[in-house]
Amino acid sequence: MIGHGTRDLDGKQAFLDFVEAYQALDTSRPVIPCFLELTEPLIQEGIKECVAAGFTEMTALPILLFAARHTKFDVTNALDHAKQHYPGLKFHYGRHFGNTPLLLDLWRSRLAQLDTVTIPPEDTVLLIVGRGSSDPDANSDVYKFSRLLWEGSHYRTVETCFIGITHPRLEEGFERARLYQPKRIIVLPHFLFTGALVKKIFEISAQQQGQYPDIELINLPEIGFTSELFSIVREREIESQLGQTQMNCEMCKFRLVSASENHSHDHHHHHDHPHSHEPEDPYANVDKYHRKIWQVP
Repeated sequence: MIGHGTRDLDGKQAFLDFVEAYQALDTSRPVIPCFLELTEPLIQEGIKECVAAGFTEMTALPILLFAARHTKFDVTNALDHAKQHYPGLKFHYGRHFGNTPLLLDLWRSRLAQLDTVTIPPEDTVLLIVGRGSSDPDANSDVYKFSRLLWEGSHYRTVETCFIGITHPRLEEGFERARLYQPKRIIVLPHFLFTGALVKKIFEISAQQQGQYPDIELINLPEIGFTSELFSIVREREIESQLGQTQMNCEMCKFRLVSASENHSHDHHHHHDHPHSHEPEDPYANVDKYHRKIWQVP
């Protein structure tokens, strides 16, 4: 099971605890946690552990909400790299979670539990916060999620924003939400587990509440450990082993790199791509962001 990775110790532990709980549901095979970046163990270390235990067949599950570069590019490169070191290995590669009905139902039930007696949904704006990606395809999926969740909700409107990389950022999301003169804003962080970015959302929300005390602000927690999440992972594990995994290639910018390059439907790319996080945000400038977003590193 491949998590995104975080330098935040609470976020790392949350993922490790989730993997342990998933393992406890079915002890017929080991479930090994690893991360894409920022913390260890990394993917290669996880594979090495499996090989050392004598396994030659593995299911690689990205525990990620949307399919951006990590899912389409980084994980597949890591698996290809492992095959070169261990030629006998067989991988089943699972797909990301996406806009699955189970996740929508989970958020709908949480929203339904909020007290709507004092402030009706017609006076409420739903503000959905995504991680943010350098992949336009993944960013558009967050907007689709927002629209699907808003449909039939009776909230005045839904605004979508991001906590990093892409735009509009969370501060802009609050600004746009206030244009509707709501009595309440519900902040929904569409994240699996806690971490530095989720904590940043709470900090910015607290600042906004202090600046605009007349508008009630509710900041929902991240998804966390839920039966729905365990069910989705189980679905992804089974479908990958049955060879039923399908990726969305239509609007993938990696597919559009060059007409001469062969981009297979299962997204097994073969490009050298060093991946590191610079302290400076390369997408902070909106003009530079629009000029860069469809480029492939």
